[in-house]
Amino acid sequence: MPEAPADVLIVGAGIIALAAAQKLLAAGRQVTLVERGVVAGATSSGNAGALAFSDILPLATSGKIRRLPQWLTDPLGPLTIRPGYALQIAPWLLRFWRAGWPDRIAASIAAQVAMMGLAEVEMDRMIAESQLGDLIHRDGSLELYESEAEFKDSLPGWAQRTKVGIAFAHVSGAAMADLQPGLAPQFTSGTFVPGWRTVSDPFIFATRLAADVQSRGAVFLQGEASQIFPEEAGARVVLTDGRVLQARQIVIAGGAWSRRLTDLLGDRLPLETERGYNTTLPLGSFDLRRQLIFGGHGFVITPLTTGLRVGGAVEFGGLDLKPNFKRSAAMLTKAMRFLPGLSAEGGRPWMGFRPSMPDSLPVIGPSRASPHILYAFGHGHLGLTQSAGTGRLVADLLNGQTPAIDPSPFRPGRFRLG
Repeated sequence: MPEAPADVLIVGAGIIALAAAQKLLAAGRQVTLVERGVVAGATSSGNAGALAFSDILPLATSGKIRRLPQWLTDPLGPLTIRPGYALQIAPWLLRFWRAGWPDRIAASIAAQVAMMGLAEVEMDRMIAESQLGDLIHRDGSLELYESEAEFKDSLPGWAQRTKVGIAFAHVSGAAMADLQPGLAPQFTSGTFVPGWRTVSDPFIFATRLAADVQSRGAVFLQGEASQIFPEEAGARVVLTDGRVLQARQIVIAGGAWSRRLTDLLGDRLPLETERGYNTTLPLGSFDLRRQLIFGGHGFVITPLTTGLRVGGAVEFGGLDLKPNFKRSAAMLTKAMRFLPGLSAEGGRPWMGFRPSMPDSLPVIGPSRASPHILYAFGHGHLGLTQSAGTGRLVADLLNGQTPAIDPSPFRPGRFRLG
């Protein structure tokens, strides 16, 4: 028997889904969320915790594309493809390469600038309304370079940020040491971004947001969506246990798992899974002043209330292969070289699934199968950062209001495969 129809049903309960719920509730809608696992228990729980509003460059920049051959030859390097997955990922990589063409880079940056502006405003509003301010660190970030050549390679990206008013400072010597004592001498310079923020624990941030939206009337259900059917006045979702959920409007915000539903609706989108790894070290492992970014090695180190998190990198291998924790160990080994005083004892390894589109832009917009079904996924490394902005767009689109920013760069149809 179908359950009573919901107003808005959100498939997923990660940070994107939770932020969408918060914005919809604030707009007077009734919200039900259905989650296959633990609320905020997947990628939203173990990410690097960055609110990276200055991160406006797509991954397919010329510098990263030039590095791809070198990275792909190192099975434990910043980017790798698991054996047996190369053929499956090939079409995505071709689209990734095309996303690096100059005209597409310019369009992607323009879209990200608009999204980041909205995301920051809406994140500040969500933090205030849901009383999450005590979880925010406003210490900035420090990106580090091992050579003059690496620093010079970064300058075009910083020039792009200058054009849109993002503040930063290139530092070296004593100024860099003041920002982060204890760095290995191989780091000759860095760039400090004062507006970069981090959350003290991504899982606590998300679970407190979940508790807040529940207190405002949101209903949480556990179950895995296996089928979805558009209907004249809404849509229905069938769960693996046979339950049927009906709603006037449905939001698919299932992160890396979203494609299993969008394929059923005829929207064959190039959503891929970037498997990211990290190790969380206990308190006292190192006196880390702010998030450190090792761009040449594809990972960051983040201060948390529970310790330090060393993680990042990209592994293409889909949703089903077992983790290769040699990757998290490799980053930890590098971190010990980069921070000679770092203690690696007591670390907890983790692997999560980033939902990634080849142009580094999320998918936000209606399915071609039905105007009652909306997509909100594909944020890659920026899910936490763009969660509140995405939530605002979702609320605007579902409520028939003029969107806060132009949503067309994020439309599902830009990459349809069939």
